Amino acid sequence: MVEGEEDLVVVVGGGLAGCLAGLLLARDGRRVEVYELRSDPRKSSNAGPQRSINLALSTRGLTALALAGLDASLREIGVPMYSRCLHQPSGSIEYQSYGQRGQFLVSVSRSKLNSMLLDALDSEPRAKIVFGAKCIAVDLQRTSVTFEMSDSTSSTHTVHPSFVIGADGTFSRVRSTMARAPCFDVSQAYIPAGYKELSIPISNGHNFHRNSLHIWPRGKYMLIALPNLDGSLTCTLFMDFNGKESFEQLQTSKEVTAFFSRNFPDALDAMPSLVDDFQRNPTPPLVTIRCAPYHDLQSGRTVLIGDAAHAIVPFFGQGINAGFEDCRILLQLLKEHNYDLSQALPAFSKTRKPNADAIAQLALQNYEEMASHTASPWFLWSRRVGLLVNRLAPGLFVPLYSLVSFSNTPYAEAVALAAQRKRSVRTALGVAGATLATTAVAIVASAATAAWIRRSSSRS
Repeated sequence: MVEGEEDLVVVVGGGLAGCLAGLLLARDGRRVEVYELRSDPRKSSNAGPQRSINLALSTRGLTALALAGLDASLREIGVPMYSRCLHQPSGSIEYQSYGQRGQFLVSVSRSKLNSMLLDALDSEPRAKIVFGAKCIAVDLQRTSVTFEMSDSTSSTHTVHPSFVIGADGTFSRVRSTMARAPCFDVSQAYIPAGYKELSIPISNGHNFHRNSLHIWPRGKYMLIALPNLDGSLTCTLFMDFNGKESFEQLQTSKEVTAFFSRNFPDALDAMPSLVDDFQRNPTPPLVTIRCAPYHDLQSGRTVLIGDAAHAIVPFFGQGINAGFEDCRILLQLLKEHNYDLSQALPAFSKTRKPNADAIAQLALQNYEEMASHTASPWFLWSRRVGLLVNRLAPGLFVPLYSLVSFSNTPYAEAVALAAQRKRSVRTALGVAGATLATTAVAIVASAATAAWIRRSSSRS
């Protein structure tokens, strides 16, 4: 059973996954303290720079939010997206449904989602949020965490909880402490591309479809845009840092404008602040982080979730969904094991590690699909056929994208299931093709025989 300071759970990191984990545990009767490095992001005057890139919530994330009772609140800040809108190099536009009728993603501002979760935490009597708290030390053996407070005293504050959740992001202090302990594996791998956040304001009167995720696929780079409630779009340019067509080649306002004029002319017309946004906003790198196990092997009372456990690139739109799914499954396992951490946390690592690795690989593979394949007529045709087969025979074939985005099927199981069904469909098509070929040969042979008989009869 959980022991310690009155069953206190400390969550390091007040971002999206940390807030949801704290909220779910508080509503399950735990006493929770969430410590966040930033000042309160809801107070714009002192929150500092915020990441503005929009998120695409799918079934996994929506399920976890519904468990916390936040589905109605989400509808007030999110925009449903039923399709991809592909802006082809030729200037044509192609709409591509995400799934079957009624299936959609939800575009939501990261900052608005974080504020919604913080508001929900504030309403919980068993939850406490501490802002301006920098994690400077984690003692795994004693299960203690020390924070440096950003108040006027710059004092340090040490807590001794019974249970620590590391939700402190890609460059997690909790994970770095676990990495110094024996039998803990961790790796990081950057891809050559980074990203730049841009915007299309509503004031410009654009006519981009409101309920679609817009993609400009251009091979080695791409622009995407997600809708906001007010009709504006939050855009992201993904491209390599170096090379012939890369960020290093876009240094001047003239170069930026010329590049967009060549590649995204319809977007350029709707981006009056393009040059200012491009030159002002940073160009962060994209990294995949893998580690194992997700729980510490010292006292067994610390666990990692979200990006702290498995940061992934954003090309399958599953980073936040995987993080929220962590929260749901962690709570489920804690309850199943009556909060016996010696059972629940190893079970969490065993359950989540292969699935996190699976979605990390899918996300890397999906960059090529989004940047290149979505512009291919063959890709568009095969995707339409896949959705049609799924509609006609849902038990026979479900596209991998649908398994990942519109179900709670574990990621690794979804990959294996999609591969198995793909082989079954190919086999069925092969049998059907062989049958058609045999039938065609028989028809041709029959016709040839009949013709020979008619010629023979005419001679006689």
